[in-house]
Amino acid sequence: MRSQLEKANAFRSLHDGEPFVIPNPWDAGSARVLAALGFGAIATTSSGFAFTLGRRDGSVTLDEVVEHAASLDRATDLPVSVDLENGFGSDPARVALAVARVADAGAVGCSIEDYDPSGHIYEPAHAAERIAAAADVARNLGFPFVLTARAENHIRGNPDQRDTIARLQTYEEAGSDVLYAPGLETVDAIRTVTDAVSQPVNVLAVPHLSLTEIFEAGAQRVSVGGGLTWIAISAMAAAAGGIRDSGDLSSLAATLPLDRWLA
Repeated sequence: MRSQLEKANAFRSLHDGEPFVIPNPWDAGSARVLAALGFGAIATTSSGFAFTLGRRDGSVTLDEVVEHAASLDRATDLPVSVDLENGFGSDPARVALAVARVADAGAVGCSIEDYDPSGHIYEPAHAAERIAAAADVARNLGFPFVLTARAENHIRGNPDQRDTIARLQTYEEAGSDVLYAPGLETVDAIRTVTDAVSQPVNVLAVPHLSLTEIFEAGAQRVSVGGGLTWIAISAMAAAAGGIRDSGDLSSLAATLPLDRWLA
């Protein structure tokens, strides 16, 4: 297994090279499948992980996320970035603690949102303080930890692109390494954001755009959020429904190369 420093260097280098996909496993098994398929890094999904606990997104604890991050780090040789949601507290010190804890668990990157679970988006100045606190921890870890700052307004009822750009530029100045605005759904919207900032931009995949279109619009990194989780659960539910409703067992004939995936 590679050391944390080796994983961190590998993750950092991905952001300096060709655009890449960072898929989001929901458990150790799915992480190993993604590693076997040749991806260069993985990122946790808060919604997918919450589902494994039988909960909705936003209902897990920092302790649970830290344990999850450690399990994914142990599962493969890939760099792991952790979805830290809002950092598990509005206070910058809480955000700093969350970053330190997932780094201690083996992660080499994380993302921090500017949305509070109580239902509001932080004021830009306060949000920037939180990113600055996270960046201060990240810069003192002894390895190149990649901090992603997320502007949530597009998916939280305020799809104002000017606000998105202003926030991302503020987070860039506060010390982020990667910028992320989930909810950009057109090539023009992606290009407008990537042209307005100087740091690498992560884009959340949307079914109606191809990777080529997203990359040509300037994205350095594409993630899928909980998408792969829901594909897997949808297939399971469809098979189980067929068994329940018509006694159709044909779906159970599926075979997987587990010897290769879990070697």
